[in-house]
Amino acid sequence: MNKNDFTHPLPLRSVRVTDGFWGSYQRRVLDKVIPYQWEALNDRVPGADKSGCIRNFEIAAGRRQGEHYGWVFQDSDLAKWLEAVAYALTVRPDPELERTADEAIELVCAAQQPDGYLNTYYIINGLEKRFTNLQDHHELYCFGHMLEAAVAYYQATGKDALLQAMIRYADCIDRCIGPEEGKLHGYPGHEVAEMALMRLYAITHDEKHLRLAKYFIDQRGQAPLYFEEEGRRNGNRFYWENSPFRYNYYQAGMPVRKQKEAMGHAVRAAYLMSGIADVARETGDEELYRTALTLWESATRRRMYITGAIGSSHYGEAFTFDYDLPNDTVYGETCAAIGLVFFARRMLEIRPKAEYADVMERVLYNGVISGMSLDGTRFFYVNPLEVVPEACEKDEGKRHVKPERQKWFGCACCPPNLVRLLASVGQYMVTARDGAAYIHLYIGADLVLELNGRPLKVSLRSGFPWQGKVSLSVTDGQAGGCIALRIPGWCGRYTLVVNGRPPEASVKDGYLLLDRTWQPGDTVELDFDMPVTRMAADPRVREDIGKVAVTRGPLVYCLEEKDNGKNLHLLRLPREAEFEIREAPDLLGGVTVLTAEGLRRSENWAADALYAPAGQSEETPCPLTFIPYYAWANRGIGEMSVWTRE
Repeated sequence: MNKNDFTHPLPLRSVRVTDGFWGSYQRRVLDKVIPYQWEALNDRVPGADKSGCIRNFEIAAGRRQGEHYGWVFQDSDLAKWLEAVAYALTVRPDPELERTADEAIELVCAAQQPDGYLNTYYIINGLEKRFTNLQDHHELYCFGHMLEAAVAYYQATGKDALLQAMIRYADCIDRCIGPEEGKLHGYPGHEVAEMALMRLYAITHDEKHLRLAKYFIDQRGQAPLYFEEEGRRNGNRFYWENSPFRYNYYQAGMPVRKQKEAMGHAVRAAYLMSGIADVARETGDEELYRTALTLWESATRRRMYITGAIGSSHYGEAFTFDYDLPNDTVYGETCAAIGLVFFARRMLEIRPKAEYADVMERVLYNGVISGMSLDGTRFFYVNPLEVVPEACEKDEGKRHVKPERQKWFGCACCPPNLVRLLASVGQYMVTARDGAAYIHLYIGADLVLELNGRPLKVSLRSGFPWQGKVSLSVTDGQAGGCIALRIPGWCGRYTLVVNGRPPEASVKDGYLLLDRTWQPGDTVELDFDMPVTRMAADPRVREDIGKVAVTRGPLVYCLEEKDNGKNLHLLRLPREAEFEIREAPDLLGGVTVLTAEGLRRSENWAADALYAPAGQSEETPCPLTFIPYYAWANRGIGEMSVWTRE
């Protein structure tokens, strides 16, 4: 780990997204999704599952009577919404939205206890029980999310009421949990506090916050196992006692530094891996960094879907084993994909390497935005790669898969998580260090870079995801240094010109390095080939043998019943078939569609028997239409498939 390689994200204020694609998502979030989710948190969306989140805080603050409603982690839904609001206010000031957020923060602070404790489930149900079930009751998870919201809101508005409240809560946790005698030697059952504490440390520079984050990672899985002792001491039920996971469900079956596989609940795992990278970077811990590398390779090279989804099993919402990637029973939780984006950016902060940005791009364009309808009012918790609606209804093993997005969920972790990411997507585009700025994502934006202490205003324009043309123009300032441009892994050929001429540029770790004195009028033009590509899976992925997935640029495509009729499994894409690339501005918000001449196996089975000698059915030509995967299920309920027989 070379500290000279370390980078940091640009402040969100230094990025103004102008992109046609991502700009439309950001406007939708600001104009529609954030207000919609506020109504959902207040139980004012007709026909949607009840939240109870705001009501719980009102009860905890003594402003109304009642019992706690919902899951033990219900507080986190408001936390993620507040974090999304913070990013929205950074992107576009909105006094009315800020007033609403201020009132929500005042409510949260009113519920805080004199010693700093803040969790509505235990405030309502009995403070004497707090910190008695770290394994399953999500106190530290809710703390982590509210702390992230507090940091973001402080950075967006300068207001520190929530930040100070969460610092007091961090102090409360530090008094109760840690390595010292008399403290609980515990750690989060659901990780996120590790990342949050590192964000707090970046503001306070208080070693206590760094020590606590590092302690949570180093203590996890140590013998004697804390969760085991906690369960015996407090009579807690161990839900996974007879499962294949046991404590690996919580990534606690062994010490973190000995873990070689991404294991257990996929969201928890992704958050832990992100925290590991954070702490390794800040402390310079080489062993912890090697752990992060090992877990990255496990998660992305052997246990990740082509859409960037992770977590192949509904049972435990979890990783299972290498190359076990079923398409129709996949879990692929939206939150897990978001967690992988977090992890990728943190790996980029340690070492700018195109592999990390390639995964981040794949996940964002496919496994993340598939979780929200195009109008921003419905959401997927599960993101499958193959759907037959009748199976979702009648097969118990597939009932977790929904053929249409839902208005809200009783367990609503995914919708606000998705919104906070989309509102802050500008923070994932660029990371920088003294003298260098690395462009990871080609999203149209006006940027303020800093090279060797001097500001440089840059306009980035991009045709992604539909076209491969990218331009970068210096609009103001003069600075010497390196601007590094990622060569996407899906691109085999590209052209590069600077001020109209091919430049001298070296390539390192998948980035074109342009080191020069930049001044107004300088223009970089890139044109990445964006061919249609048939992707095959590793032969050890049993479900995809003999099949291909169609991709173009950063997008994964799929077949949908709306365009191709029922029984998509009968379709075949001949190896020699050529694709036509067609713009469809009036379809699904404006997309590029891929068509090819395919074959459909006849449904007329000659024999009366269920089984008969091979050769009973014929194939007839038929057109195949592929749409971007993220846009499926926006035209009604129907079949969908990413992988097609070749």
